Amino acid sequence: MMRFVNFESKCYPSSLPRRHALLVDEDGKDLKYFTMLLLRSGYAVKSFLNYPEAEGCLEHEDFDFVILNQGGPVFEAHRLVALVLARNRNTPVVVVTRCLEMKSYLEAMQLGAADYLEKPVTPAEFERTVMMHCQPRQGEISAQAS
Repeated sequence: MMRFVNFESKCYPSSLPRRHALLVDEDGKDLKYFTMLLLRSGYAVKSFLNYPEAEGCLEHEDFDFVILNQGGPVFEAHRLVALVLARNRNTPVVVVTRCLEMKSYLEAMQLGAADYLEKPVTPAEFERTVMMHCQPRQGEISAQAS
């Protein structure tokens, strides 16, 4: 049975299609923190506490933005980065970590991650990251201009 923590909120009305984010972090407090930041940025969020459940979700859904916790000193999220980017090379994947390891950083970037952030990530830093990597889609630009 697939479980996910869904903190989706209806507080962010928009005439634009809602963008979807996948979030994986084994730390429950960080999961809630990043979920809150994504909701503030206008995303619908699917949050998971482990990689296998997130992998199962990727088999059925596409996401516009992905945030993955590195795990420990070993880059545990490498398989998930590869899966996301195999489905859509343009999906921004941001890796966050408390344990900054150069080897893991290089592996994430070589796999195609868009960014690699060290925790704690401030709300301002997170917002800049989202804005930098998640430009509106062409259809959204047209809708905003109307």
